Amino acid sequence: MAAGKRKSNAAGSTNTARADVLRVLGVLKVATADQVQRIALPHLSHRHTEKPTPAKRKTARTATHTAALADLRTHRLVTTGGSTTTGEALRHLTLKGLEAAATELQRPLSEMGATARGAGAAGASHPMAVNETVIALLRPKPDLAKLATDPPAVRAAAQAVVDAPGGVGSIGSYWTEVPLPVAGSWSTPGRGGAQADIVLNAPQDGVPLLFVEVDNCHETAEELADKLEKYARFFRRQVKDTEGKAQPMWRTRWT
Repeated sequence: MAAGKRKSNAAGSTNTARADVLRVLGVLKVATADQVQRIALPHLSHRHTEKPTPAKRKTARTATHTAALADLRTHRLVTTGGSTTTGEALRHLTLKGLEAAATELQRPLSEMGATARGAGAAGASHPMAVNETVIALLRPKPDLAKLATDPPAVRAAAQAVVDAPGGVGSIGSYWTEVPLPVAGSWSTPGRGGAQADIVLNAPQDGVPLLFVEVDNCHETAEELADKLEKYARFFRRQVKDTEGKAQPMWRTRWT
């Protein structure tokens, strides 16, 4: 059995690490191994301080998810598509991977959006900004139990992060690149609607619904104002429920 496992996952990744990758890429669409690690196993960000350079520290702390990405690529669930402006490989799901991620996130496939094929052609500066915004909102907390045998300085640094104000939701509380139709349906939106860079649905943390627009300072004030009007039109849109009663369209997906 061990030999069979090694053959099917040649990079030696665990089920947990592969599930981490599917969940994170299912939400972010395209990401680096570094971003996957910082969300899924934040305690690793405090390790490997003995490595002589930042690059070697990053290689060490992302090794778990780099192996998972390699095995998922073998299974044709993940593929590499371009690189960031700093040269980091970008990973995204295949159609088969999108289905697997939907299962991990316990979401209907219809809510998963599209794959991010081609997103890395020009460095993916906007998707990377979206990802960093999600991480900033999440504020992932390290599991101190996993650092129990690490040096005191490592544990102290991790404790400081744990003691800092918490973030909002979990990775499963987020969606990215979500069309908000003012006409048509969720699956076939009509013209004139907005596309939310990030949707956050975390009622357990007092945030029932939040749309986030991430701007790299490439849009004019007029363009941003136009986007806000599209959001307002979406919020005003009413649809009928199964009993024929009108309700806001957003409530058909997020409650």
